[in-house]
Amino acid sequence: MRLYLVNPANPLVAFIKANESHWNQYRVWKPLGLMVVAALTPRNWEVTIIDENLGIPDYSSMPRPDLVGITAFTSQATGAYKVAAKFRELGVPVVMGGIHASMRQEEALERVDAIVTGESESIWGQVLVDVENGRLQRLYAGTRLDMAMVPAARHDLVDRGYLFGSIQVTRGCPLKCTFCSVTPFNGGLYRHRPVQNVVEELHQIREKYVLIVDDNFVGTRHDHVAYTKDLLRAIIAANLGKKYMTQVTINMADDEELLQLAKKAGVFGVYIGFEAVTPEGLDEVHKKFNLQKGRDLKKSVRKIQRHGIMVAGSFIMGLDIDKKGIGRTIAMAALDYGVDTLNTMFMTPLPGTELWNRMEREGRIAANHFPDDWQYYTLTYPVARYTHLSWADLIRENDICSREFYAGRRIVRRVLHSLLARHQPWFTLVGNLSNRANSHRFHRKVRTGLDLSRGETILRPESTDLQPAAAAVGL
Repeated sequence: MRLYLVNPANPLVAFIKANESHWNQYRVWKPLGLMVVAALTPRNWEVTIIDENLGIPDYSSMPRPDLVGITAFTSQATGAYKVAAKFRELGVPVVMGGIHASMRQEEALERVDAIVTGESESIWGQVLVDVENGRLQRLYAGTRLDMAMVPAARHDLVDRGYLFGSIQVTRGCPLKCTFCSVTPFNGGLYRHRPVQNVVEELHQIREKYVLIVDDNFVGTRHDHVAYTKDLLRAIIAANLGKKYMTQVTINMADDEELLQLAKKAGVFGVYIGFEAVTPEGLDEVHKKFNLQKGRDLKKSVRKIQRHGIMVAGSFIMGLDIDKKGIGRTIAMAALDYGVDTLNTMFMTPLPGTELWNRMEREGRIAANHFPDDWQYYTLTYPVARYTHLSWADLIRENDICSREFYAGRRIVRRVLHSLLARHQPWFTLVGNLSNRANSHRFHRKVRTGLDLSRGETILRPESTDLQPAAAAVGL
C-alpha cells in the first residue's frame, strides 16, 4: 500500500519556497505533523512525504498511491483543495487533517473524501484499517491523548533540504488569546511529553539546528517551568551538540536558573509574542499576561539576551484601537525593548478563534470568497474590515514600521551589539536581512500592483469600503 502525505504550498508566500532565495533556508520548517502521522503508519504502507515548499512535484509522473493525506493551516487550505482535486480525479481517496479541516468541517468535506479532526494520534490507525478494507468513513474525530502516546516523528523521511530539524515537546496553551487557534485546537491544558522520549527523538535528528515548535516552551506556571528545567538538564547531560530555537512567553526572563540551563543546553533564540504596545491593546487580545507583576519588558528582553539568547519580537497591527501612526509606534517600541528581529502581522481572524466569531458576527470578514481567499490568511495580508484603518493604511503603516526598524544603520548596530555581547551575531544578521528583504519585496509588489495573484478577488469592486486599498495596489 502506498501513502502520500502532502504539505501544500501557499502560492502567495513565494519567499517561503526554499529554492528561490539563499535566505529562505532559514525560514522553511519541516512538516512535523506529517512526520508524526508517518510514524503512526504501519510498515506495510510505503510512505512518502511531499513538502511543496521545497518545490511542487509533477504528481502525474509519480506512482499512483492508495491514499493521500493532506494537512493544512488556514492559509494552506486553497492549495490543499487543489492537491485533493488532482488525486480525486484519479480515483484516489484523500484524507485531510490539521487545524483548518477541524474548524471548517463542512467546507473540507465538500472537497475531500474524509477528514480527521483534532489530534490524529488516537484515530489514524483506524483510518488506515478502513482504507485497507474499503470502508473509509467521512469523519474521524481525534481526541487529546496523553503526550506519552505521541511517537517520535519519522525524521528519516525528510532528511534533506532543511537547515532546521523540528520537534514538539508540549501542546496546549492556557492564555486563550482572541486571535489564536491553538487553544481551540489543542486545548488550554498544558501537556508535555516524557523527558526521555524527547531526548531519544533528538538523537534521531541529523540537523545541528532544531526548531522546538511548541507554542510556549516554558509555560506559564511553576510546574510548567519545572518540567522545562528537567528537560533542559537532560539535554545537557545527553551532550547532543545541537542548537535550539523556540517560542516562549516573556516570563522566561523571571527565572535565572531557567535562563542558565537554556543557554547551557544550546537554546540560542526565542520568539516572543508581545502583540500590542499598550495595556489597552493587550486587553483587547486577552494578553495582559505580558504585564503581570508590573513587568518592565525592556529589562526582561535584556535579561534574556544577557544569557546569549537572541529575542525575536512579534506584534499585531490592525487592532480596534489602532490608528494611523501605529507602524512607527510599534517600531519604536521594538527598538526600545531591544529585540533582535521584529515580525509585524495584520490582525487576522482565523476560523475557530474568538476573533473570528466576533468579526463574523459583526460582518467584518472582508476577504470571504472561500475557499480561494484562504490563501490570504497568512497574517501578512489584510483580510478584515478594521475599525480605524483601511487596507491601504495598514499596508502603509506596515511599510513604515519595517523601514524604521530595519534601517541599515540599525541593523549594523544590532549585529555589533550581538557580537560584543556574544549573542548570535550570524543569526541576528540573517534574521534582519531576511525580514528586511521580504518586507521590501512584499511592499514593492503592493505598490506596483504586481504578482498579487488573485488580489482582484479580495479587492472586489462591490466592496466599496476597500477601494482605497485597491487604489494603493494598482488594481
